[in-house]
Amino acid sequence: MQFVKYHAAGNDYLVYHENAPFDCSTQAISLICDRNRGLGSDGILVPAIAPGEMLSVHIFNTDGTEAEKSGNGLRILCRYLWDQGIVTHEPFELITKGGKVHCQVIDYGRRISIAMGLAAFPEDEQHSVDVDGVHLYLNPVSMGNPHCVVFVDEPTEALARKLGPIIEHLSLFPNRTNVQFVNVVDRRNLAVQIWERGVGYTLSSGTSSCAAAAVSRRLGFVDDQVTVHMPGGQITIELDDENNVLMQGPVCKVGQYWLDQECLSQNG
Repeated sequence: MQFVKYHAAGNDYLVYHENAPFDCSTQAISLICDRNRGLGSDGILVPAIAPGEMLSVHIFNTDGTEAEKSGNGLRILCRYLWDQGIVTHEPFELITKGGKVHCQVIDYGRRISIAMGLAAFPEDEQHSVDVDGVHLYLNPVSMGNPHCVVFVDEPTEALARKLGPIIEHLSLFPNRTNVQFVNVVDRRNLAVQIWERGVGYTLSSGTSSCAAAAVSRRLGFVDDQVTVHMPGGQITIELDDENNVLMQGPVCKVGQYWLDQECLSQNG
């Protein structure tokens, strides 16, 4: 099996690079993504490219589950489509499980701009809960996939690793949730640490950046344009009065990989 690997602000994905159907089990996907026993990645992108049909993509997490959306994954896919000569600098559309997005390649593929759609807020906009002895206010929001924004004085990797998996599996979130630990630096900058549903701790996330910015703006903490600072890099988010979200961020090509069948036959 052939893959092309990219990273977007430290969040890396393998793009399936064959014409044959992608026929992999949950266990096989986990093996491919494993950083010690496989090729290593935060997920796998499987594009659907057919003449006369709209471009679409399936996004798989490291645990083999399928994600509705991934902002970094979508930017990576756009770069892959650019590298393959399938798209140009002109805007185009992509279909995801979480809805349609509008994309544009800029800076010769090094940056990608994506209109991610609407940030959707539930009727119960905030929940006051105790998590592992810590009192928190949880702010749910959907970017086509579920998110929970938690404002803290100091977002750290240790905090994300400790509380993220607990919040992900709270009964408030029947389909589990992505979790963002956010500090408002000023009206144009956010510092964020992320626990990603189906993946775990991650260096950055596109939809998490959108969610963090959308909730921060709704609460009046930030302006219409925000830079989200994560351990893996920065993503710029713009929002309008209807909660439409525009994301722009970097992409870097890592290399092309061939997976040996022996990898998928490992027993442990």
